[in-house]
Amino acid sequence: MTQEHATPDAPRVTVRGEGRLEVDPELAQVWVTVSARGADRAATLADLTRRNTQVLDLLKAQGTAVEKVETGSLSIAPDLARRGRGERVQNYRGRVQVKAGLTDFTVLGELVARLADLEMTSVDGPWWALRPDSPAYAEARRLAVTEAVQRARAYAEALGTSLASLLELSDAGAEDSMTPGHRAYGPVPVAFAAEEGGAAPGLDLEPQRQTVTAEVVARFTMRPPAL
Repeated sequence: MTQEHATPDAPRVTVRGEGRLEVDPELAQVWVTVSARGADRAATLADLTRRNTQVLDLLKAQGTAVEKVETGSLSIAPDLARRGRGERVQNYRGRVQVKAGLTDFTVLGELVARLADLEMTSVDGPWWALRPDSPAYAEARRLAVTEAVQRARAYAEALGTSLASLLELSDAGAEDSMTPGHRAYGPVPVAFAAEEGGAAPGLDLEPQRQTVTAEVVARFTMRPPAL
């Protein structure tokens, strides 16, 4: 039913409803970057391979606490000397990135510290998140619909009438959402890098609660009020 079809016998009310709640995160993601540099290409690649294997072994040793391990970008390139003519290679540098997703946060602090303590290794994260099918999103949408109905009913009651039927229900602001109809907000990630010294102590990383919102636009018809 469009706006031009509204009549005194079938007045319309259009409202917006929002659902908002805070929940514990379900996932933590960290990016691990391993680097190598040397005058010999083969030796640099061997160092990079060895350090990457150390990272993967440490992640896999966590068992089911680490849900997913993915290798991102890999690069090895020559650094040319700034002075002199020709393509004179000064040294080689390599880098590989690994992304790890964790579901057991009790091991996260120690794992991040151990990763950052590895040779020529840096860690970015954690990024806290919810699963795409998290029940929190459905609950936020339910709260948004409930608020929309309550708001429309309040307008109708202010006119001395009541709602008759639902015409349309749609997501509001879905183009700015992570997934249609809801948003989740997380913290700014932090970075860790290896330092010289003994074994790194475990870090105290507290999961940050995620704020999930959902917005809907609802259109109703009302029974004709006696104005």
